[in-house]
Amino acid sequence: MTTSTTTEVEGFSTESGSRRADRVRLLAQPAAVLVIVAGVLAWAFTSSLDDIEAESIQAGVLWAKTWEHLVITGVVAAIVVGVAVPLGAVLTRSWAKPVAPLFLAIANIGQAAPALGVLVLFFLWTGWEGLWAAALPIAFYSLLPVLRNTIVGIQSVDPALVDAARGIGMSSSAVLFRIEMPLAVPMILAGLRTSLVLAVGTATLAFFVNGGGLGELVDTGYKLNRTSVLVVGAVLAVGLALLVDWLGALAEEFLGPKGLS
Repeated sequence: MTTSTTTEVEGFSTESGSRRADRVRLLAQPAAVLVIVAGVLAWAFTSSLDDIEAESIQAGVLWAKTWEHLVITGVVAAIVVGVAVPLGAVLTRSWAKPVAPLFLAIANIGQAAPALGVLVLFFLWTGWEGLWAAALPIAFYSLLPVLRNTIVGIQSVDPALVDAARGIGMSSSAVLFRIEMPLAVPMILAGLRTSLVLAVGTATLAFFVNGGGLGELVDTGYKLNRTSVLVVGAVLAVGLALLVDWLGALAEEFLGPKGLS
């Protein structure tokens, strides 16, 4: 009896310690990002810059490139959620399960292929340039985590809950939207968090198709051998990825079913 109580207390302490660590990380991560980004920007703005560096390292230019990067990421997020979540839900239905491996294989091809190759092939196929020429292939590249997690999250719902819901007369669609999807939200959010981090990183390649973004700064700094421009562009891209990851962690913390916390 004493051993059992000790185990329970220890388990409670471990769980509480883990949650405290998660909350500390949620506070520390954005603070660390802001300190690093502010430090790098302060170093860049106070350094002796030549004409090329001064042209790239301006508040207006940095904000414009960061905004372009955010727009690409937002469009990718909308496409991924709009495609992967409904498709994942459909593929969990009994009549669609036989074709689920096919769609997962297609999504896996998108992620397994080099991101630059996906961008260039889409450009050669369509001849498009700009935002959509970058966002659509990046969305294809980032689709798999959300699609897979939607399927796994719905399939992981306790069958007893589904049977009970059907036993009280709920239709299949009502069971999906009122029982299965809400309980799958934590898994879906985890997949979306991964997808968005992938999207932010891959969006640095958008400049290859005139899509803008922080990759232009990285490319300029590299080609013209301007270390300050290269460092500023890279740090802003990394900081943006970490902030997106932090927002994903917040969503997982506060948007999941409260009974599972």
